[in-house]
Amino acid sequence: MTIFRRTALTAPALLTLTQALPAVAQAPAAPAMQAPGFYRFKVGGWLITTVHDGFFRRPLEGFVRNASIEEVRAVAAESFLPPDQLTITFTLTFAQKGDVLAVFDTGNGVTGAGATNGRAIANMAAAGIDPARVTHVIHSHFHGDHINGLLNAEGGRAFPNAEIVVPTPEWAWWTEASNESRSPEGQRGSFSNVARRFAPYQGRVRQIASSAEVLPGITAIPAPGHTPGHTMYRISDGADQLIFVADITNRPEIMTRRPEWQIVFDFDGDLAAATRRRVLDMVATDRIRVTGYHFPFPANGYIARQGQGFVFVPAEWSSAV
Repeated sequence: MTIFRRTALTAPALLTLTQALPAVAQAPAAPAMQAPGFYRFKVGGWLITTVHDGFFRRPLEGFVRNASIEEVRAVAAESFLPPDQLTITFTLTFAQKGDVLAVFDTGNGVTGAGATNGRAIANMAAAGIDPARVTHVIHSHFHGDHINGLLNAEGGRAFPNAEIVVPTPEWAWWTEASNESRSPEGQRGSFSNVARRFAPYQGRVRQIASSAEVLPGITAIPAPGHTPGHTMYRISDGADQLIFVADITNRPEIMTRRPEWQIVFDFDGDLAAATRRRVLDMVATDRIRVTGYHFPFPANGYIARQGQGFVFVPAEWSSAV
């Protein structure tokens, strides 16, 4: 009985105390949006910023062309990915040093209401990156999710003051109409899309050879197969280096573990697989930090050997640049 009396006597005091608490002490409502998607780190004197462009989802079945869905599901399960659906993410890599502010690929650009991709525009703003200050847009290849961001909402230049750098083999293929009939059917729409996206930049496009120095400290690395002129880029300063591997893999949880697998987006599957293994072996052997366009955000880390394949190891996250 004493216990109940003490509880009764204490309750009014507790009620008064609760009513007196300031509003900030109340549990906040769940946010409708995540925090802005950008992340920064240094490579020598280069300031690297990865900027998230969102994602889209597709069925896992049909993603890999030369393996059964049961095999693909088993590998996906090793990384706790769902058995029937694949989330494909998009991340731009920016490199800034001195007067240079370069971006590697441009993302999905302006997308419709409710779209889960096309978020780079807002995330660039959150990161303090003004498209008008970008000096170079450097392309790995011409699939739509990599070049659609060249245009703004009005169809003009999204990067009004930038030089556009493109690999010569990629440009040669997708700007020659006679190649359309010799391309995989699912990629033939790239011809008209390339013409549209690059049109406002007439006179601003610079073609580069497969292994050219793009800028001091930025060098092209040929990596064909995913597209005819698919190209990676090495960003270096002294002994420090990073390679933007672009689409050498799609989701690394699947494609590094089985580099011989060919995905539905590969132009030449056999060549893409051979290139993938060569590149993964190189960056694993030399322990080179990488960023990948379809890697889980913040899309940077390392490749390590595992069994007959490889595994992606995210770089340690740091609150300090």
